Amino acid sequence: MKQKIVIKVEMTCDKCRSKAMALVAATVGVDSVALAGDSKDQVVVVGDGVDSVKLTSTLRKKVGHALLVQVGEVKKEEEKKKPAEVAVAANAVEYAYPWHYYQYPTHAVPVYEHPAGAYGYQHRTDTWWM
Repeated sequence: MKQKIVIKVEMTCDKCRSKAMALVAATVGVDSVALAGDSKDQVVVVGDGVDSVKLTSTLRKKVGHALLVQVGEVKKEEEKKKPAEVAVAANAVEYAYPWHYYQYPTHAVPVYEHPAGAYGYQHRTDTWWM
């Protein structure tokens, strides 16, 4: 069951807003995050299995004063918006997936045909000082 959580957070600058958005987007179970309200001081979270109390306390610790405004079930009308309604909600910033989670490809490990000695050099037996 998807739920919609609205949290009012005291955010005075864009840096605080982006920090709050990144913090919420990194939480397990969050599907989308948006800013709402006249002064963009409300964080709207849609997800499945998100602990709203824990999320609010994390925002209090990391960003500032946070107040849990609403917790409810996502309505079917909100999930299937018409194109005209999408244009109205275009000013809301949404992150569908945390931007800082990028899986870099693993690099290939070189395989040598001959065994390497200490520091990659072979021990030479034909020299008199070794």
